[in-house]
Amino acid sequence: MKEYSWNSFKNLIFRNPAVVNQDPHVDNGDENTERGNWASKREYMLSTIGYAVGLGNIWRFPYLAYKNGGGAFLIPYFVMLVVTGIPLFFLESAFGQFCSQGPINIWRSVPILQGVGVGMVMVTLIVSIYYNVIIAYSLYYMFASFQFPLPWSSCLSLPDSNCSTAPQVYCNVSGVLVTNWTQENTTCPSSDTITVPVQSPSEQYWDRVALQRSSGLDETGPVVWHLALCLLLSSLIVAAALIRGIKSSGKVVYFTATFPYVVILILLIRGVTLEGARDGIEFYIGSQSNLTKLTEAQVWKDAATQTFYSLSIGWGGVMTLASYNTFHNNMFKDAFVVTLTNAGTSVLAGFAIFSILGHMAHFQQVPIEKVVKAEFGLAFIAYPDALSKLPISPLWSILFFFMLLTVGLDSQFAGIEVMTTCLLDAFPQIFKSKRALLTVAISSVLYLLGLPCVTRAGIYWVTLIDGFVAGWVLLVLALLEIIGVCYIYGGNRFIKDIEMMIGKKSFLFWLWWRACWFFITPCLIVVILIWSLVSLESPSYSGVQFPEWGLAVGWCMTVFILLLVPIVAVYKLVKAEGSPWKRLKSLCSPTEEWHPYLDIHRGERYSEQRIRLRMSHKTKSEANVNIQPAEARGTQHEKKLQKQHMLS
Repeated sequence: MKEYSWNSFKNLIFRNPAVVNQDPHVDNGDENTERGNWASKREYMLSTIGYAVGLGNIWRFPYLAYKNGGGAFLIPYFVMLVVTGIPLFFLESAFGQFCSQGPINIWRSVPILQGVGVGMVMVTLIVSIYYNVIIAYSLYYMFASFQFPLPWSSCLSLPDSNCSTAPQVYCNVSGVLVTNWTQENTTCPSSDTITVPVQSPSEQYWDRVALQRSSGLDETGPVVWHLALCLLLSSLIVAAALIRGIKSSGKVVYFTATFPYVVILILLIRGVTLEGARDGIEFYIGSQSNLTKLTEAQVWKDAATQTFYSLSIGWGGVMTLASYNTFHNNMFKDAFVVTLTNAGTSVLAGFAIFSILGHMAHFQQVPIEKVVKAEFGLAFIAYPDALSKLPISPLWSILFFFMLLTVGLDSQFAGIEVMTTCLLDAFPQIFKSKRALLTVAISSVLYLLGLPCVTRAGIYWVTLIDGFVAGWVLLVLALLEIIGVCYIYGGNRFIKDIEMMIGKKSFLFWLWWRACWFFITPCLIVVILIWSLVSLESPSYSGVQFPEWGLAVGWCMTVFILLLVPIVAVYKLVKAEGSPWKRLKSLCSPTEEWHPYLDIHRGERYSEQRIRLRMSHKTKSEANVNIQPAEARGTQHEKKLQKQHMLS
């Protein structure tokens, strides 16, 4: 009898479903026995850090710092981190943790903006396609590194190849190019030399062997089989790691989230011991730093966009990972730990990258700006080229590409978890007991959708998707998110929700966050968004411009994502009842389902009685609005009859 009573009490408080409906991937010790929680705080922190620390920290931040004044770039970068990065990360973490739902159901707080959540999931879906391909690139290069010498250490004998280990210089004698010179030959006057651009061995390997790159997007060509196999392996690794959702991925991140730091430290220690490393670090953030760059608006814009994108804000992943926290987890401290770790990783990776690039420049006797490249060029051309010049080069190359693999996998884990969580939240009766099958299905779909990206025109598709989907679209979604939370749902109400989780805080504590959420952060997002649109350029790769139909496909992806917001809003307005004003008002108010997931955490503010009372008051007030004109007409009619009677 006592056992039965205790079970009844647990079912009442935690609303446990029947055993047959319970998610087999939920542990008995979880606070939320329907949805599950992280096995420990460490697993959540490692997963979130792994999600935030992506490939952009390795190949984008060092290049931006070098381009925008070196060490001077750290000033606007950390300023933007404080006024945009941390406030938005804190907001998304608290939003997801409060209701324990994914980025779609979370908009029960403001139903008219549920399309924002759908848009976030679509962005994550499309970006996950090409992110999986980048992981495949890393896998291929890692496997190719098990050779000595490295296959990109010297030129390959390929037809129509213009590969050379040094730029070719022709001497102009009496207007005729009579001989071929190299950099070592200095007998020709510098005014009479003409440098002919050639491919380095690493460029040749990337274009002709790894990618087998075609001339443009029009020339698709066949699937590159070795990349397709690596893509399949990448999909299998992701599916295996997520087979039990956060319960299995939480164990994997103990390795994938920490191993990159081990490699970065190893490469940094090796790099600073090389000749010429000092020159590379000086160009990165040393004495070559240019403080006058701080007067250029472009530097501040680059700092803001790097802060925004490196923290993965607006993708839905931060909310999803936070939704599996226990209700009273202190997400405020977590936001600081994750964002500062992310920033520190970017700076540390820059030292490891530029110390070895400095050695490469010294080895080739060229200025360091000649060896620095951006993004794909830095990760798959410049850095592999530098590593091939080191003793025991295969070891350093294997470590580097294994690091890229683990960094990419962590971000991919969160991307797939966003999609899985949204489907589980939307259709719990269908998918709750089929999480493993759902994960495998999503990974399979991403693999099939990724096959066009491993054709000979694949790199163009990757660049196209990255340019149109992972750019200013996220700024629009983040702006709508902060407007919805702070101005429609109510910033003060949201603060009370946070205090239910982390306890009461003083007015001064919230003063800074109110200033950021209500004014500073949205204003900065608007400025960056306008600037991004004004300075928008059509994406290209390695000087190859995309055809008009390709750009049209890119714009279609962008418009499709953004149109989801008004389409969902119109659909909900049509489905709602009452007058247009009544429908709009009801869709700008939280639904009955908006509350902490478990009864025990709802307290007085979200008790069932209070919710019913609030909804009934709203219904009555809306009914009174409709009834009032009829009553007023009746009163006016009676007064008119009285007046006629008195006159008669």
